[in-house]
Order: sequence, then structure tokens, then C-alpha cells
Amino acid sequence: MTVARLYIIPAAEGKSAEMESALIALSKLVSAADGSEGVELLRDLGNEHRFIFIEKWVSEEHHAKGLASLPEGALDGVQDAAGGPPDGSYYDYIVA
Repeated sequence: MTVARLYIIPAAEGKSAEMESALIALSKLVSAADGSEGVELLRDLGNEHRFIFIEKWVSEEHHAKGLASLPEGALDGVQDAAGGPPDGSYYDYIVA
């Protein structure tokens, strides 16, 4: 059963391009992690400073292990470009 971890991430004013680059780099690391089933990255059409980062995992446990296995500094670019904390939650797929 696939579990999704969805993050709504705001970029700081003037840092949307940096956030996009940081999230693309992070998506490659997350996609390569054990138990990852891929990543989707979206930008809000009405607000270029708001991104949605969707991670697909085999389980919540795989997500926790994957996060712990990221190389040191993997989140630095995202944190440096953030305009506030991300809002994150787990979701079950009903229709995929």
C-alpha cells in the first residue's frame, strides 16, 4: 500500500527559483531512497511562492528511514529558501 507524504512549502519573497532548484535536487535524493516510490513537485499557478512536494512511500516507516538516511545538508537549500515552515501530512491513496 502506497502512502503519500505531502508538504506545502512556501518560498521566501524573491527565492522561488532557489526553492525550485532545491526541491528538484531533494526529489532526486528522495526518489533514490529505499522504499521510495517517487516524488511529484508542483507550483501553485496562482502563487509562484507556494510549492507542493509529494513523496510516495511503501510505508510511514520507510519515510522515516528515508528521511534519516538523507545526506547531511540535503535540506539546507530548502530551508534557506523557505518563507516559513512547511505544512506536512500523511495521506492514503483512494484512487491513483
